[in-house]
Amino acid sequence: MALLRLSGVRAGYGAIEALRGIDLHVEAGEIVTLIGANGAGKTTLMMTICGRPQARAGRIEHEGTDITGWPTHRIMRRGIAQSPEGRRIFPRMTVQENLLMGAAAGADPAAGMARVFDLFPRLAERRRQRGGTLSGGEQQMLAIGRALMAAPRLLLLDEPSLGLAPLIARQIFAAIRTLNRKDGLTVLLVEQNAYQALRLAHRGYVLVNGRITADGTGAELLARSDIQAAYLEGGA
Repeated sequence: MALLRLSGVRAGYGAIEALRGIDLHVEAGEIVTLIGANGAGKTTLMMTICGRPQARAGRIEHEGTDITGWPTHRIMRRGIAQSPEGRRIFPRMTVQENLLMGAAAGADPAAGMARVFDLFPRLAERRRQRGGTLSGGEQQMLAIGRALMAAPRLLLLDEPSLGLAPLIARQIFAAIRTLNRKDGLTVLLVEQNAYQALRLAHRGYVLVNGRITADGTGAELLARSDIQAAYLEGGA
């Protein structure tokens, strides 16, 4: 049974249909990457999984349960957490306060914070610093850390390397790999840095104009000349 499965999912905003029959699945313990150009529908797909916007057609299943049409708060209680595009931290709150905002009911905040600080020691050093004064890379670490505070089984990451220097982006990708290999965390990753994302992924999908146009292992997609031409030039 897939941890997450989308079957024929359509979604959009008003008259605009951003997703046009999406079929994908994520198995427990995998890193699955979704790549595509700006406007392809990647962020809409992530948001639709979380219930806003809701799917207009098709089916979304989590651990075999149909969650299509569920409200966002109910979906999140199933062990799904999201680190959204743009980070969306609370700039006036401290690092520690931001992290506590992510703690789910029933989760152990102290254990969650220890886990985050072990993964991102820089956040431990800045735990009393306001989020808005952190560097871009530190804010991204904080956004991921806040999602981890819910102790999710499935982590949705939307553009975690966006706007970061290459060295910091590599640190973020290394942290994602650690979460998967050490903790067994399942990750669905939306990322414009297709080269790094596919190197990291067990499997990947290519999204073009709201439709899946290719899928395969990360290595298979990296080797395809059409994907290299469209997404990978200069990515290495």
